[in-house]
Amino acid sequence: MASVSETIVREYLETLGFLVQQPTKYQVTARAKRADEEFDLMAINPTAEGSAPRGDLPWTGRELRRVRRAIFSVRGWHTERFSPAILDDAPEILRIADAEVLRAAERKLGPGPIARVLCLPALPAGRELREGALRRLREGGVDGVLTFRTMLSELAAAVDASSNYEKSDLLQMLRILKNYGLLRDAQLELFHERGRRSRRSGAGSEPVGRGGGAS
Repeated sequence: MASVSETIVREYLETLGFLVQQPTKYQVTARAKRADEEFDLMAINPTAEGSAPRGDLPWTGRELRRVRRAIFSVRGWHTERFSPAILDDAPEILRIADAEVLRAAERKLGPGPIARVLCLPALPAGRELREGALRRLREGGVDGVLTFRTMLSELAAAVDASSNYEKSDLLQMLRILKNYGLLRDAQLELFHERGRRSRRSGAGSEPVGRGGGAS
């Protein structure tokens, strides 16, 4: 499953214009990971524009396009939602934010700002648990959070059913699903359309607090 999850993240980053490298090709099992083994992917975005995003989590492609350099820890178990309880059981998830890990990344990418990004399964559905999980990640030094739902949704939206993606198994599979009507653009736009209607209906009313992002 690790290779599948990393493939999804790599394809997503490359679609956004990143140059991606997988620094460690082997699986670490019988010992603790070294600092340079804590990140699964590192990437440079030569077309990044604007200042790096600060504070708001989780990210989408809109925020990630503003990041020039980043390291990624891929946690794609895909069997349960991420929650604060998981951090209690597996505090090593936050090791990507350690100063030692950042120094190891700088040795490979050079000095300068490097975003530390976690790629996670779905976040908690409840607002309180969701905000608690994201707060723990921010306090732990994580700069960005990407969910697999967001990455797959944006990849699917970018795929053209009439194109042949023979160089990418993932994009080709998404294209085939679209071609046979199993994945429709209208489904991808459903929540965006609901959001637009909600904003229009709330025009002129008292503003409310900002809700959660993509999950």
